[in-house]
Amino acid sequence: MAKMTMVQALNLALRQEMERDPDVVLLGEDIGLDGGVFRVTDGLVQQFGEKRVVDTPLAESGIVGMSIGMALYGLKPVAEIQFSGFSYYTLHQIENHAARLRWRSQGRYHVPLVMRAPYGGGVRALEHHSESRETFWSHIPGIKMVIPSGPRNARSLLVSAIRDPDPVVFYEPKALYRAFREEVPEAEETLPLSRSVVAREGRDLTLIAYGAMMRPTLAAAEELHRKHGVEAEVIDLLTVSPLDDALMVASARKTGRVAVVHEAPRSFGPGAEIVARLVEKAFYHLEVPVARVTGYDVVIPFFSRENHYLPGVPRIVHAARSLLAA
Repeated sequence: MAKMTMVQALNLALRQEMERDPDVVLLGEDIGLDGGVFRVTDGLVQQFGEKRVVDTPLAESGIVGMSIGMALYGLKPVAEIQFSGFSYYTLHQIENHAARLRWRSQGRYHVPLVMRAPYGGGVRALEHHSESRETFWSHIPGIKMVIPSGPRNARSLLVSAIRDPDPVVFYEPKALYRAFREEVPEAEETLPLSRSVVAREGRDLTLIAYGAMMRPTLAAAEELHRKHGVEAEVIDLLTVSPLDDALMVASARKTGRVAVVHEAPRSFGPGAEIVARLVEKAFYHLEVPVARVTGYDVVIPFFSRENHYLPGVPRIVHAARSLLAA
């Protein structure tokens, strides 16, 4: 089984789905000869040609608008937005059309569209290149919001997203694109777009995270075990919407202490919805209020201050120890 980076695993998913299904087409800026700004689509135009790997103008609303039309006529477009900070130009097309057409047509039409976009900080990028705005998309009925945390689940989730009959916003944590390698099977592998997973079992407290924050969360869990003898259970959401709350509720009932970790701003962020679900379904099992370790309610800062904004191991460990001490 080959060890791959997330970039290589995503490329494998796209290549295999294009081989399997001639209706899968790719659209985006510089995704053809250049292979995309992060080289996720490298080599695909040479294999499948310019009619299936389409270099588009710099017009995000146009990219997604064209993709919606293609999807209505039976194709399965995968639209790449170079950075998630540029995806706001697509909000009108996604919210007013892609998310509503199945409802509007009473099930006559589906929009099997995937919008891929690298998101998040940690790579010293410029303004509009480091946002974590998954809440925007998660709030829209009719949209699935998927965020992988490693090469293997990125490949499996992207395959599932392409095969889904409805629109999927697929955020890729660019800080993890080449951060590490995992074994990824050549054989077909999928994951459901509505299930979280237990990434590490424990009994003392629960840590809930997703995307790029899984790495520091797992590292914090290891430090808690090594230095303090604490067994933290770690849950990887994988899909922010629809939100699978079954595992987190079961874990909260078991441990009685929960911290949520995400790099999105704190106010009205995904953590707030997670806390609400836990209060609704596990309130009498919670020993202390649920903690949130998040980004701050400011624009993510540049360069040297970026790491102070992003939740890291020290902040997660501190929150966990505070929960245990309460």
